[in-house]
Amino acid sequence: MSIEPAAALRRIAFLLEASNAQGYKVRAFRNAAATVDGVDRATLERLHASGRLEDLEHIGKSTAQVIAEALCGEEPAYLSHLEAERPECTLEGPARRMLEALRGDCHSHSDWSDGGSTIEEMARAAAELGREYQALTDHSPRLTVAHGLSAERLREQLDVVAALNEELAPFRLLTGIEVDILEDGTLDQDEGLLAELDVVVASVHSKLRMESAPMTSRMLAAIESPHVDILGHCTGRKLVGRGRPQSSFDHERVFRACAESDTAVEINSRPERLDPPRDLLELALELGCRFSIDTDAHAPGQLSWLEHGCVQAAEAAVPVGSVVNTLPLEQFLSWTAGHR
Repeated sequence: MSIEPAAALRRIAFLLEASNAQGYKVRAFRNAAATVDGVDRATLERLHASGRLEDLEHIGKSTAQVIAEALCGEEPAYLSHLEAERPECTLEGPARRMLEALRGDCHSHSDWSDGGSTIEEMARAAAELGREYQALTDHSPRLTVAHGLSAERLREQLDVVAALNEELAPFRLLTGIEVDILEDGTLDQDEGLLAELDVVVASVHSKLRMESAPMTSRMLAAIESPHVDILGHCTGRKLVGRGRPQSSFDHERVFRACAESDTAVEINSRPERLDPPRDLLELALELGCRFSIDTDAHAPGQLSWLEHGCVQAAEAAVPVGSVVNTLPLEQFLSWTAGHR
């Protein structure tokens, strides 16, 4: 199977991202792909013939080997290895039905904040995966470590998304934000701008070990906002490395408020989060909540992580009809608009 060098490099990066490989490996192949995009094939072939591919910026031994094999009309050996190692989707029963019902993903990041890829790369990857829509939800300004977007930068981003949607239709990249819930429960972005967005995910990212009572009040204030559509990774837990315990809050009050305001509880599919845990998912379902199964992807390959969230949902017996991103695009947008 022949493949163009840049496409081979990007596919390798995608597969590495999907397997949660270390960032430096992914960057090596994405940077190499960007370099190859700017070099015509004749030049690549000439450099290959003279053994000088590594003279190009961001091209090292491994990426040069991929380029060389692709130029020769071969599938690069490293790409073949990664494709063979990639686990097949083994979801069955309710988890499989949930995955097949999903139309979109409501939480993802680009290199405008702390993601590793451009808006266009993220959008094209979502479209190639068969998504009807994908929400771009970069961070809000207070989260400086994640290069959160000021109101001015977010408005600039809206223009980028509009132009891209003209090119990628009928796929739709939704405008959005993952807005910080500040300590007093207010939202970390201009409210008039929040009202213009397609999707608003509200999450706690700071002071995660607040006492239960103030954390509950903080979350309730955000849930009651007419701008918030989805409560993101509600416990804040981390399952890898040193880990991070769940935040303390009154689960019943928070989920009851979500049900009353029709704010979806996110089922975060990142392997290190898988948030909320099963007992809280079951409680939220019992109290009448709806859900959004999201990847929280920071790279194109991570957009395939919806499978993890579908397993979570199936284990808690969440029905397909309770998941908002099983809705077709126009119905989904009618639901989010209803919160305004």
